[in-house]
Amino acid sequence: MEREPEMGTFTSLCTLLSLLFFVHADIVEQFEDVPECLKYFYKSKVPKWGASTPGTKHLCQRFANRYHFATLYDTNHRIAVYSAYVFEPSNGGGREKRWFVEPQLVDKSWQGEMVDGYRLGKDHPGIYLGQKQALNEDYTHSGFDRGHLNPNGHHAVPGRNSTFTLTNVVPQNPKLNQNAWRIHESQLTDLFREKCSKAYVLVGAVPSVDNWIVKNNVKRVNIPEYVWNAYCCVDNNDRPIQSGAATAKNTDDNLVKKLSLDAFGKFLQQFSDQAVGEVFHNNCNH
Repeated sequence: MEREPEMGTFTSLCTLLSLLFFVHADIVEQFEDVPECLKYFYKSKVPKWGASTPGTKHLCQRFANRYHFATLYDTNHRIAVYSAYVFEPSNGGGREKRWFVEPQLVDKSWQGEMVDGYRLGKDHPGIYLGQKQALNEDYTHSGFDRGHLNPNGHHAVPGRNSTFTLTNVVPQNPKLNQNAWRIHESQLTDLFREKCSKAYVLVGAVPSVDNWIVKNNVKRVNIPEYVWNAYCCVDNNDRPIQSGAATAKNTDDNLVKKLSLDAFGKFLQQFSDQAVGEVFHNNCNH
């Protein structure tokens, strides 16, 4: 006569299956559930900023069957609240011609890895992919660039390729994207290469009150009022050695303002009714 499994064994099995599910999922309940995704946050501290935004999804950005960065995605505005990543020295390559979308934002049962939006549409004819995310066609002839938050130039292949997902871009003023912001990203590249053993970076956007890319009389993608980034640079012993932040109004002003993390926290606070808190553990101090 067979014995029924003990409750403890059953519970352990369920826990194991749950962990396996989270490890292989792209959209997760919280970043803390997935160690491979949590590693993009300094000392595993996930910012409070954006946590209360309605309709957000936690994306562990998966490409070539592994994670490369994390994105808190706002499905109502169809832009990211922020992307979090660790800088990787790069020798170029990996400039994608494809733009990826997140299948699980269409159907939770679909695959977790990002997919070329054109191909996914061909694989699922008659199913609209853009209910909860931006599509490549939204940006076409919009007058705005597909502005990377997590920049492709801060990664080596294949991480570089993974940044070409539409959940990692926002409508960015072309003058800003191609000039002042590009120069700022290049300056950070030099800084991270020369000074940091490892650099943890957050890059995000502040949505506008009511400025949108409109297609067929439908508000499709919010045009952010600001783009921003913040970084925590550490030495070989994971001790902070330098930090900073920058903001830029998403206009033809083409101006990047550099800030301390303390000043950056005050910048974010003006857009929130709740306490923003630290964006990095201990504000990237010893």
